[in-house]
Amino acid sequence: MELTAVDVVVDVVVDVDVVDVVEEVDVVDGQTQFRSYAIVAIRRSGRYNGSLPSGDRGRRKSHFALYRRAKANGVKPSTVHILNTPQDSKAVNSRGQHSISFTLSRNQTVVVEYCHDNNTDMFQIGRSTESPIDFVVMDTSGGGKEGEDPSVAPSTISRFACRVVCERNPPYTARIYAAGFDSSKNIFLGEKATKWKNPDGHMDGLTTNGVLVMHPEGFPEDSRQGLWREISVCGDVYALRETRSGPSRGTLAEGESSALRDGSLVDLCGATLLWRTGEGLLRAPTLRHLEALRQELNAARPQCPVGLSTLAFPSLPRSHSLEERQPWVYLTCGHVHGRHDWGQRSEGQEAPRDGDGSSLARRECPLCRSVGPYVPLWLGCEPAVYVDAGAPTHAFVPCGHVCSERTAKYWAETPLPHGTHAFRPVCPFCSSALGTPGWTRLIFQGPID
Repeated sequence: MELTAVDVVVDVVVDVDVVDVVEEVDVVDGQTQFRSYAIVAIRRSGRYNGSLPSGDRGRRKSHFALYRRAKANGVKPSTVHILNTPQDSKAVNSRGQHSISFTLSRNQTVVVEYCHDNNTDMFQIGRSTESPIDFVVMDTSGGGKEGEDPSVAPSTISRFACRVVCERNPPYTARIYAAGFDSSKNIFLGEKATKWKNPDGHMDGLTTNGVLVMHPEGFPEDSRQGLWREISVCGDVYALRETRSGPSRGTLAEGESSALRDGSLVDLCGATLLWRTGEGLLRAPTLRHLEALRQELNAARPQCPVGLSTLAFPSLPRSHSLEERQPWVYLTCGHVHGRHDWGQRSEGQEAPRDGDGSSLARRECPLCRSVGPYVPLWLGCEPAVYVDAGAPTHAFVPCGHVCSERTAKYWAETPLPHGTHAFRPVCPFCSSALGTPGWTRLIFQGPID
């Protein structure tokens, strides 16, 4: 299997980069075959646009592949112990088996032991860099860098946030579960954690900030957003709590499943993951296709109506730094220009400039006189977040990332969790909060010769 990451998630300004592509492996007539899956991550406050700013390192990389393991490492519930002393609990947890501990009081703990499951592979996701984590998800504070001192802006992503369990045999169903096993192979739900006993007698619970999931219908051709739900430690589906870390669980969502499908979004309170199936990725553009679209745009020789200079989108590997012929856009009307100083408004204070030199100060378009932000355009470089392979004709507002019309409209209409109980749409390439409607149609001027 291969896994890719969409930080698709709390100060939930998220920014996207590929976490890992999960390729499921099937053996037919002695031949190894692969079926790809992808998890794309949309991270908080960052300009990653398909790649990590510090480069690919270990389990923190823009594309991280997980293959079907040589030996299954999945686990499933087995023995349940009801313990009345801390010594008993310590004895059970030290056996070297996977277990989940539910502390009911100072004198009573329920420990569920897990045994080996030959039919599944387990992949764990979280902030921890310890060995049980397969995919390390790091958020960043507003405008900050990955790896900054966490005491400045503590991460809201759990160290052992969730686990994905994939069946090794057809139909290769993948399910999401809240919480991951630590280096001692344990999951601990303390006395204050939200937990309960189900009618069938098995214990279950929720993590502090929760793992939220949204399954869209008809993705990507005719997408309709589903309801956001919360996933329990044992993989059951519940309505959302009143607040993100509220003490009471929501009602059980009867008939709903934690099985991931194409386009499923998984929110970890600081990072959101986008799940793509192999079939879905076949319909999505590739980096080569995006590069061909860029060259086609540049071949049309769009011009700046003011400076009459020819504009050109930079190549995808250089799509993070501003260049001299970079196209700029007036977001209110969509007219594309080169960078110039025409139309600056004298009233008011100049807004602070962003890291790329752009400013959200209001500017007047010289073609239609509409007034609004004036920002550089950037081609979106993460193929997995595209819902089709259409031409890049639209840009997100206010960041200026360019993609196809259907992709822009889909993400502008898809609110992601934000804070303790709010939702808002964000750009999947940089996690900027979108306005209304969240996108603008680009209007290019061709050469006059």
